[in-house]
Amino acid sequence: MSFIGAVVNIRGVVQGVGFRYWCRKRAREIGVRGYAANMPDGSVLVAFEGERGLVESFIEELKIGPTYSHVTDIGIDWYDSPKGYDDFNIKLAD
Repeated sequence: MSFIGAVVNIRGVVQGVGFRYWCRKRAREIGVRGYAANMPDGSVLVAFEGERGLVESFIEELKIGPTYSHVTDIGIDWYDSPKGYDDFNIKLAD
């Protein structure tokens, strides 16, 4: 198994459209672990990790998003040291 992690910042119409909840559902179905959080600038931050093929597959889905979203841009930061997430959750604002 080839491990990889990604922190993805998603911009566009991504808040108020169920994006984080859709992320949780798809991530659990795909088999990656991490979290999704709304950011103050209107973007959604999704941090997750798992087997490389699963992570890459999830990123492709994040580029599209759920029905009422409109993704205009994503930024990806990769990492290779596990953070130890045990599930995929929605992180609430601090």
